[in-house]
Amino acid sequence: MAGLAGGVRCCRHPGLAGVVRGAPRSPRAARPRVGGRGLVTCRRAPPPPPPAGGGGHGGQAGHRRDAGPRGAGRVRRPQREWGGAGAPLTAPAPLMAPPVCLPQVHTTDFPGNYPGYEDAWDQRRFEETFRVDVIREEEGTLEFDMVGIDAAIANAFRRILLAEVPTMAVEKVFVYNNTSIVQDEILAHRLGLIPIRADPRLFEYRNQGDEEGTEIDTLQFQLKIKCSRNPRAAKESSDPNELYFNHKVYSKHMTWVPLGNQTDLFPDADFRPVHDDILVALLRPGQEIDVLMHCVKGVGKDHAKFSPVATASYRLLPDITLLQPIEDEAAEVLQKCFSPGVIEIQNIKGKKVAKVANARLDTFSREVFRHEGLKNLVRLARVRNHYIFSVESTGILPPDVLVSEAIKILMGKCQRFLNELDSVPMD
Repeated sequence: MAGLAGGVRCCRHPGLAGVVRGAPRSPRAARPRVGGRGLVTCRRAPPPPPPAGGGGHGGQAGHRRDAGPRGAGRVRRPQREWGGAGAPLTAPAPLMAPPVCLPQVHTTDFPGNYPGYEDAWDQRRFEETFRVDVIREEEGTLEFDMVGIDAAIANAFRRILLAEVPTMAVEKVFVYNNTSIVQDEILAHRLGLIPIRADPRLFEYRNQGDEEGTEIDTLQFQLKIKCSRNPRAAKESSDPNELYFNHKVYSKHMTWVPLGNQTDLFPDADFRPVHDDILVALLRPGQEIDVLMHCVKGVGKDHAKFSPVATASYRLLPDITLLQPIEDEAAEVLQKCFSPGVIEIQNIKGKKVAKVANARLDTFSREVFRHEGLKNLVRLARVRNHYIFSVESTGILPPDVLVSEAIKILMGKCQRFLNELDSVPMD
């Protein structure tokens, strides 16, 4: 805000004037204040009032007496003051909208945009370069590389893992008795988020409007538990684990109740929650929960409880290049700038020389650019067609099965698209 005779003009909006309400006359407090009586408001300036009695800034002629709430004779300061002594009274310039500036109009969505990287589609080259390398497979976690694909395909594969691979989850909860402090709706919501270990490939989708369910599209679980006192608990004890029985309701208390001929259809099946230690509710003596649950087949885009993965993400392979040899003390500093294992120091002819050992471990912290002596000696980049995928399953299905199912779904989408193209008449 820039000061003006008798008021405050907004620097951003030349046609707007800021009015200082109740601003004191002392030079020390002449600056506009925010809040209280020094509030600055930004609005379109009205036409200037005609001069009255000289109208100079600070003169008594610019004030008037009013019988306000504090008694007669109170001096009310003007809310708007225009011009000083002898200043011309001209209307402010009209408010003009600033021009729209779009500096980022360049697109990179065409082949040959990046030097040294040819991204034009060629089927023969794709068949030669595309590969999938499994790097690490543990219980519930799979890390693999997908090389030679476009970002759109990699992201489509990730989104299919999140939202389109089906699973079984609790859809309906029939509450027969619930005297706990957890409301029925909250209890049903908590039960719905418990992952169920059941292969969804064994079941069909439930028909729209079907309320009962059958043995081919529904799994039924029962949760019936009641809390009671422990008569053998010590009198001085205050531990609920000693005082009560069944005061904690866990997912392990959910039991599978076969529907129809499911016992014959799945003789070796072990349908149960993935984890037995998921806390559902807390009870006290006399309180009980008696509910019946129906699990159906669904996908994550309908509800997050059907998502089969805890995380499914990808990143590009880091590419670290040392532009010139880095030795001795600088090599040790460079090693500390990266994650452990990225830079190793070798002893060559009595000198410590830095070398890139495993760029895959780098997290791109860019710590090296904080050092003036190193930031021009290292180039950080990413391999544009090398994607590192990390898939963590919720335990419903192994991660390798989830990946194979996602590939099948992606292939089905491509086939449907080709069928649509074939069905469209060509002119």
